[in-house]
Amino acid sequence: MTSATPQPGQLIVITGPSGVGKGTLLRQLRQRHPELALSVSATTRPPRPTEVAGVDYYFVSVEEFKAMIAAGQLLEWAEFAGHYYGTPRQPLVQLIAQGKTVILEIELQGARQVRQSYPQARHIFILPPSLAELEHRLRSRGQDSEEAIARRLAQAETEIAAAPEFDVQIVNDDLEKSLIALETAIFSPAP
Repeated sequence: MTSATPQPGQLIVITGPSGVGKGTLLRQLRQRHPELALSVSATTRPPRPTEVAGVDYYFVSVEEFKAMIAAGQLLEWAEFAGHYYGTPRQPLVQLIAQGKTVILEIELQGARQVRQSYPQARHIFILPPSLAELEHRLRSRGQDSEEAIARRLAQAETEIAAAPEFDVQIVNDDLEKSLIALETAIFSPAP
């Protein structure tokens, strides 16, 4: 009797402006679907109060991050809001080879890199109902300076303009509706 080879998994790339609610959607999604694997990104930004190293991000120094780039250890990487973010390649590849559906939450530049290096990934863009609502969400987090909020809003306009590049766009105006749309996008057969 031979053991079955696991079927390859899939990579789901989720992108959207800062403050659009990606984290909230993904937390809810993982509660409903614990079988989904979340890719853990590396970043040079400091941890937020509720974040756990190795779970939410791998928090590394700029020097460590640059060494990862030089060694080809990142599937994608980008600089955003003054910090580096990137996806360690090996853990992601291992999970997909094990048949897992892996969720990769990254920003636009990284998503574009993944489209080039891993074209079979499904790309989902989360949109805010409006820029005014996005600004409200950013301010209500209470963690960014006025300058950072202005930078994030300017970046959001650029990112929103790129939404048509994605396989699926979801407007996050109602958590439950958005979650159902996200589930549909992830679990429906690829077109």
